[in-house]
Amino acid sequence: MTHMITQPATAPETSDRRDRLAQSPDVLFCYGTLQFDAVLEALLGRVPAHSPASAPGWRAAALEGRVYPGLVPHAAGGAAAGMLLIDLSNEEWGILDAFEDDRYELREVTLSTGERGWAYIWPDGEVRPENWDPTGFAAKHLQAYAARCARISADLAAGLAQ
Repeated sequence: MTHMITQPATAPETSDRRDRLAQSPDVLFCYGTLQFDAVLEALLGRVPAHSPASAPGWRAAALEGRVYPGLVPHAAGGAAAGMLLIDLSNEEWGILDAFEDDRYELREVTLSTGERGWAYIWPDGEVRPENWDPTGFAAKHLQAYAARCARISADLAAGLAQ
């Protein structure tokens, strides 16, 4: 099945959008497209320092009609693999937050090391039974997805200055 590359909603500045970063997040646990250097480079103009990480009790679920995943609770006790971005500036946090779909909730999760990191959690709906396949994403969608990210990055950054 071919999935469309859906564009994250360009949300109006709502209190909900602003409130996500009001918690002053520090490190971001990435489990989907933000694990790819090409996507980070396209959005931020650099690849931030990062380290491998996993979040027990969560899974990166495939989402219906989307090429990116959602982090959802894992009833069977698995762990979502990913990476921790450890040196994001406030501006970069703003860009990534504007990039993320409005449905995501920014919450702290416990990592396998016992440390905590912030992650964009998918609330519900459209969750497929299988996990998201990063290898399949890289082979089928990464090039077009990163190009799209490069096209919208200036608009995301400009929205922060308004």
